[in-house]
Amino acid sequence: MDSSADGKKGRRKAALSPLLSNILLNELDRELERRGHRFVRYADDANIYVRSCHAGERVMARAERFLSQRLKLTLNREKSRVARPWGCDYLGYGMSWHQQPRLRVASMSLRRLRDRLRDLLRGARGRKMASVIERINPVLRGWAGYFKLSQSKRPLEEIDGWVRRKLRCVVWRQWKQPSTRASNLMRLGLSEARACKSAFNGRGPWWSSGASHMNQALPKKLWDQLGLVSVLDTINRLNRIA
Repeated sequence: MDSSADGKKGRRKAALSPLLSNILLNELDRELERRGHRFVRYADDANIYVRSCHAGERVMARAERFLSQRLKLTLNREKSRVARPWGCDYLGYGMSWHQQPRLRVASMSLRRLRDRLRDLLRGARGRKMASVIERINPVLRGWAGYFKLSQSKRPLEEIDGWVRRKLRCVVWRQWKQPSTRASNLMRLGLSEARACKSAFNGRGPWWSSGASHMNQALPKKLWDQLGLVSVLDTINRLNRIA
């Protein structure tokens, strides 16, 4: 079995899928336009905007009937629903519930990023921090580029803080012994009394990585110097350029 050939077939199929969807569902676009609906669609993912839940149920039933009878397609009921705009995600984005809605990163997108980074950070304890950062930076940079339209900054700040905490947890584990931890904390600017108290606190790595002594020893500016990509800073920079 040629796995490389199978991989190429899979990639070609993935690349063709949006194109074929656009060709096939062009008729659905024309039908929605004819009926005066506001909608957005990318490949086979579409949102249709109406004024009420009752209208939403009616439009979804008509869309399902059109897909079935005209295009011989089946609507995925598990992924289709009637909901408020801020309850629906689209292409990884969501909307806030404000009177003037703002684009935000969808919760599912945030969870997927965390899961991806957890996978990349498994086994990081035995590697140099420069190598660990080099491993996760492309993911953070690409993610920031895709979500540069986000207008909600708090989730981005939280992701940045979570990434730094994960890396501080790696460092804490690498230091292993309390005496080594105390020595390194002092080297990074903590007083001897505070370094020793923190190093021998008996707490687990995750708790310690979020504690004030590790935040002081390994602050954001140090991670910036090490080249760690900040999602928030990257998005702000991209928006300034634009």
